[in-house]
Amino acid sequence: MMQNSSASRRISNTLAVIATLLACGSAPAQLPAFPGAEGFGGFSKGGRGGEVYYVTHLNDSGPGSFRDGVSKPDRTIVFDAGGVITISSRIIVAPRITIAGQTAPGGVTVYGNGVSFTDSDETIVRHIRFRMGVKGDSGKDCVTLARGRNMIFDHVSIAWGRDENFSINGVATNITIQDSIVAQGLQHHSAGGLIQTSGGVSILRTLYADNHTRNPKVKGVNQYVNNVVYNWGRGGCYILGDSDGPSFANVMHNYFIAGPNTGAAPFTRGNENFRIFAEGNFFDGNRDGSLNGQVIPRADYGVVSWREQPFDYPQMRVLNAQQALRTVLGRAGAWPRDAVDAALIQEVRSFGTAGQIITNEMAYAPVMPARVTSETVVDTDRDGMPDDWEKRAGLNPNDAADRNQRASSGYTRLEEYLNGKADALLADASGSDDTAAAVRSPAGAAAVQN
Repeated sequence: MMQNSSASRRISNTLAVIATLLACGSAPAQLPAFPGAEGFGGFSKGGRGGEVYYVTHLNDSGPGSFRDGVSKPDRTIVFDAGGVITISSRIIVAPRITIAGQTAPGGVTVYGNGVSFTDSDETIVRHIRFRMGVKGDSGKDCVTLARGRNMIFDHVSIAWGRDENFSINGVATNITIQDSIVAQGLQHHSAGGLIQTSGGVSILRTLYADNHTRNPKVKGVNQYVNNVVYNWGRGGCYILGDSDGPSFANVMHNYFIAGPNTGAAPFTRGNENFRIFAEGNFFDGNRDGSLNGQVIPRADYGVVSWREQPFDYPQMRVLNAQQALRTVLGRAGAWPRDAVDAALIQEVRSFGTAGQIITNEMAYAPVMPARVTSETVVDTDRDGMPDDWEKRAGLNPNDAADRNQRASSGYTRLEEYLNGKADALLADASGSDDTAAAVRSPAGAAAVQN
């Protein structure tokens, strides 16, 4: 009886957290982090209203470095230089930061010992690549997050972790990973990530590829919608808790495609503590080079506690699995895509015939653009907005304070510029983007037809 009472208390506490999250997430006065921001972390504020910090070189440290830029709170990080920033020790990101990777000429990659977003409350991260590699510390994640609230990772590419690629643990609350790539965790663990928090994590339109296990492993509160998983290993794909704690997940309209290393079913290791609403998930397991998946029947999810209606998690666009696949192939990850991400996308397009779980990244690292890429952008007042853009917007190129003026959209003028830069990166993205066909509510997802 004591064990049952304890379990009931845990479930009651978790349901209370969910109620609090939904109450906070539905406030009409809240402004999305940027247009298109969704999920539990969709209202993150980033560095709104703070100072602007220019990354002017690709060195590991010192004034003008990425490390120095993210070391203090209330900043928007913009880039004068693009290319590969090779780091020797872990970077710790301060709270209330916007990392605007969309401003980096040619794109930007942080390569080395990993990045921590623990306690980086209210942070927005867009269009940047984090890759760890064999020179990183053994047993460490590429990106880790153990505490914190209100963060969104949009169009981020994460790879080559020595333990997990991207893990969210502890008491993290209101986190979104959307339109991203989480790939090629290094053996011998080779894990996509452990998502373990009752505070609410949304994973949306994201590609997990070439990870032996944990694509991801989930405990707690999870919104897992419109993702693609390719070539997972025998360790497992979407792992359902495998613990005595309660979990609550919407798992909807995802596409699972077996590759050369796949040796486990899409869903494994669930038990009755895992409460799930699942619909419209497809599995293509024959590795024949063609896309011909079938909907996953209820029996293949294992021993779980079924719900007949989705949990009332944050509203979002919902595609069917086929549309989600086209959108992920066409738009996921940091832009402009580099050769590493492009090769991963081509693996998925092989529909089972290509792909490899790797021990080290040495075959891939040389194709990263190591050279400094820079462009001349005149920003006289160093407020993050180029002079010519300010003039077109009716602002003063000699007045840095006007970056924090609020536009009619509710965003600051700096945010409007940055949002436009991100939109421009995707304007010529290859592949089909089916988001226009989406509906706005998880409960309405079944209305989207093949």
